[in-house]
Amino acid sequence: MGRLVPAVTRAFDVLELFLEGDGTLSAPEITRRLQLPRTTTHELVSTLTARHYLVPVTGQPGRYRLGVRTYQLGSRYAEQLDLAAEGHQVARDVADTCGETVHVAVLEDTDVIYIAKVDSSHAVRMVSATGRRLPAHCTAVGKMLLATLAEAELDERLEGRELVAMTPRSLTDPDALRAALSEIRILGVAVEQQESNPDVSCVAAPVRDRSGRVVAALSISVPVHRWTEDGENELTALAVKGANDLSQRLGHRPTR
Repeated sequence: MGRLVPAVTRAFDVLELFLEGDGTLSAPEITRRLQLPRTTTHELVSTLTARHYLVPVTGQPGRYRLGVRTYQLGSRYAEQLDLAAEGHQVARDVADTCGETVHVAVLEDTDVIYIAKVDSSHAVRMVSATGRRLPAHCTAVGKMLLATLAEAELDERLEGRELVAMTPRSLTDPDALRAALSEIRILGVAVEQQESNPDVSCVAAPVRDRSGRVVAALSISVPVHRWTEDGENELTALAVKGANDLSQRLGHRPTR
């Protein structure tokens, strides 16, 4: 782990004080409880207030409470917890149906992070784990999520990035990747043939929240010796159904 930044640590110390008592504090109380210089406390409180992490208490001059920004962060955290929990349940249902490994992943910059995984019931399984990060362009879930980005945002994320190869079949040419993403937008699903693992193929479908925004993707991963054309069609339909089920759990209602 890298070196901790003292100023950032102190800012979090200030915010965490508001978890106690009635949730309001004055600058002198913060100074006393954290044993900080008064000028340091003033700078921290001023900065946190300017960024809406603290706000003055109405009718109580000199006192502060937590601001709307902390609520927004907490709400986003809760949304991710819900997505992971609901994703795991749906992944379990899908895995029980097909007997293969099922993942739910989210996009972060140009990587995907797996937030839910249910293993195959077969003896030969994928070696993967929740929390793992992989280059999005090498995975079915990642290509599905990249395909949902607006062209300008996709350009911004890919600009100056090297598309690393995880296997000889990984897409490393930007034009080839863009062509693949265009096809995925038309099909509504993404397929990966041994691009992140030479022994595995995957199919993925998008997961939407109640606003209709794509927030994740659900994939089914199969060792290549069990991957067939007929099986691909069945797994594609099952991945779409699983993604739709998870979307409905998140409040999404498709428009007719």
